[in-house]
Formats: sequence, structure tokens, C-alpha cells
Amino acid sequence: MFEGLLQPMHLLVILFIALLVFGPSKLADLGKGLGDGIRQFKESVRDEPKPAPAAPAIEKQA
Repeated sequence: MFEGLLQPMHLLVILFIALLVFGPSKLADLGKGLGDGIRQFKESVRDEPKPAPAAPAIEKQA
């Protein structure tokens, strides 16, 4: 049923459609987020995960 589903031409068509839908800058952000998610997943699977980077402090304005 899924034979030959991920052929190079199919991947190019999917990438082209994603580029049209999201645009180049948003597609880069989605790729970065996906990479970060995979990295965090791999770290959580290991015995000794790295600590997450500290988030910048947000100052409240009165």
C-alpha cells in the first residue's frame, strides 16, 4: 500500500507545496523547530540529558 511513497519526485512536490503554503521564512522556522524537538527528544532518551538553556528574563513594565 505504501510502496514507493517517499520517492524523490514525491518529496520535491511535497516540499514545493509546503513552500507555497508557509513561505520561505516560515518554512525555515518550522524546520528549526522540528530540529530542536528532535534534539530534545534524543536528550531525554539518554541517561544524562543536557540542561535546557535558560530562557531570557522578561521584564514587566508598570
